[in-house]
Amino acid sequence: GSAPCTQDDPGDRECDQERSCHLRRLDDDVAALVVAAPADGDEHHHRHGVEHGGAHADAILLAAARRATFSRDSGALREINDLALALAPSSERRLETAQQGRSFHAAIAAAWSKPAIDWASEILVDEIAYPIAVGVACAAHDIPAARACEAFALGFVANLVSAAVRLSIIGQTQGQRVLAALAAPVAALGASAVRASLDDLGSAAFRSDIASMRHETQYSRLFRS
Repeated sequence: GSAPCTQDDPGDRECDQERSCHLRRLDDDVAALVVAAPADGDEHHHRHGVEHGGAHADAILLAAARRATFSRDSGALREINDLALALAPSSERRLETAQQGRSFHAAIAAAWSKPAIDWASEILVDEIAYPIAVGVACAAHDIPAARACEAFALGFVANLVSAAVRLSIIGQTQGQRVLAALAAPVAALGASAVRASLDDLGSAAFRSDIASMRHETQYSRLFRS
C-alpha cells in the first residue's frame, strides 16, 4: 500500500481527494445499512430475516443436522452440510459460515467433547457450515431442538441489532425494543424449524442477499460481512 499522506507531501491535493473518496465509500456503506434498516422500521426488517431470510433457513438446517447426528446418519449429515454451504447467497457469506462453523466445532471438540462430536469430526473433515456445527453440538449434548433453534435465531438477530447500534442507526434502547419485539417470532421459528424438513427451505430476503454481494466488492468495509 502507499505511504500515509501528510501535510508536507507535495501531492496534498491528490491525498485530500483520496481521503474524500475513501470517506464517501465508507458513507455509502453506512447509508446502505440505513436504507436497509431505518430506525422506524428496524423491527420489520429483522422480523423479515427471521421469518423469510437467513435465520429461517439456518434454523431448519440446524434441526436437520441435529437429527442426523442423533441417529448417526453420516450420509444425511454430509448432504445437509453441503446444502447449507451451497445456499450461501454470496462468497462472503459462504466464507463466513464456513469459518464460524469450523471454529465453533473446534472449540466444542476441545472443551466439551462427546462421542457424537468425534463422530462428526470424522464425517465433516473440510468445511462445516455454522448451523451444522451448532446442530451437531446440540445433538451431542442433548439440547432440545426447539430451544436450540430459538437461541440460534436470537443470536442472529442480536448480531444485526448490535451492528445497527454500533453504526448509530438506532440507539441502545431502541435495540432492546427490537429484540423484545422479536422474541415471539424467534420462539415461533424455533418451534416450526423442528417440524420442518429440507423441502421447507427457502428465502425471500433479496435486499439482504444483494447487499452481501455488493459488500464483498466494496473498497472500504466497516464489517467483514
